Amino acid sequence: MVNRSKRNMLTASSAAIAAGAAPAIARAQAKEVKIGLIVPLTGPWARSGDFMRKGAEMAVEDINAAGGIKSMGGARMRLVIIDAGENVEKAKNAAQRMLSQDPDLTGATGAWLSSFTLAITEVTERAELPMLTLSFADTITARGFKYIFQTSITAGQMSTLAVPALVALSKTAGKGIQNVGIISDNTAAPMAFAKPMREGGLGNMGLKLVVDEIFTPPLADASSMIQKVRTARPDLLINLATSLPDFKLTLEKINEVGLGRGRLPIVANSGAIGAPELLNIMGKDILEGVMNITANWGGKGHEKLIADFKTRKGEPWIPQDPMSTYGDMWIFKEACEMAKSGDKKAVASAIRAMDFNGDGPARFFPGGRVKFDDNGRRVGAVLTISQWQNGVPVAVFPESLAVAPAIWPKR
Repeated sequence: MVNRSKRNMLTASSAAIAAGAAPAIARAQAKEVKIGLIVPLTGPWARSGDFMRKGAEMAVEDINAAGGIKSMGGARMRLVIIDAGENVEKAKNAAQRMLSQDPDLTGATGAWLSSFTLAITEVTERAELPMLTLSFADTITARGFKYIFQTSITAGQMSTLAVPALVALSKTAGKGIQNVGIISDNTAAPMAFAKPMREGGLGNMGLKLVVDEIFTPPLADASSMIQKVRTARPDLLINLATSLPDFKLTLEKINEVGLGRGRLPIVANSGAIGAPELLNIMGKDILEGVMNITANWGGKGHEKLIADFKTRKGEPWIPQDPMSTYGDMWIFKEACEMAKSGDKKAVASAIRAMDFNGDGPARFFPGGRVKFDDNGRRVGAVLTISQWQNGVPVAVFPESLAVAPAIWPKR
């Protein structure tokens, strides 16, 4: 009788302990999910890397504040930040260091410069680590890799769609385009962007390429290059300087030769061209009317996100780079929800299987869809065009994102 009572007491105690332990077990299951952000934080592209860091950090804050990854018991997301440096060799070494120091990463995003992304993804692919990127170069997703996912429209697609869009914008202002000039650095994305134009894209639309200059960054002197632009006087200048200092130098020289302040329509193709410090350094009059073709931009439908970015990160607007990395974190969040795991292979499979149309992470990407094809390219990705108007680079294309009509600069 006494032994039976003891057994009953032990049974009851065990049940109570088990019941009390249940929440602890659930908490233990809520593992931390680590996402790498590998971007240039030193060197000429550091500002773009800093923008990407701010976007990713804010997304992680928002995801964790909303309860984390619910299918994993509320697992929190943690950002692991790695400096890619200022050249391809350092970027590749940074990727190797990232994997060595944090072998339990669920995924990674970043790189920004396509040349860096090409090198970094050689490393992440071997490690079977899913990598998201906004880098434009077509070659990134043309190598048969299985763990790279390109959220941006590719440079080739962007180039093909850009010319008709720009021609249409010019006609709405009553000024047609006949002659085009291109100045470009020789990094991967600008070369890929300009290639279709150089190889018949302009000619097929009845346009003539009258200036075609290529330089190696950083640019020491833009004088002779801009003098050629002045002599040819194209109807449109496509300025493909990827770094902020190089773009600043070319625009200053254009202004010096009397083609600035809206006299020559200028379009760029770099997230850096929307940086607030460009306004502080150069003034809104010089920037007025300058257009920028990118893969993403904060605009219609992002009003709360833009306001939060101003308040929490101290930036006056949300351009391509933080907009994209903000969305990338939500892609990883939803992939972990689908996989119910932070395992990198399971998350990669979930990314391949996901299809969000107007909801979830699709809210943060132009075209409104997050689905990837067999090459890792986002289905339905479109370009965006912003334009400096009264000291602010506002979205003017596509219509679903536009907050202002485009103004074609007057010659």
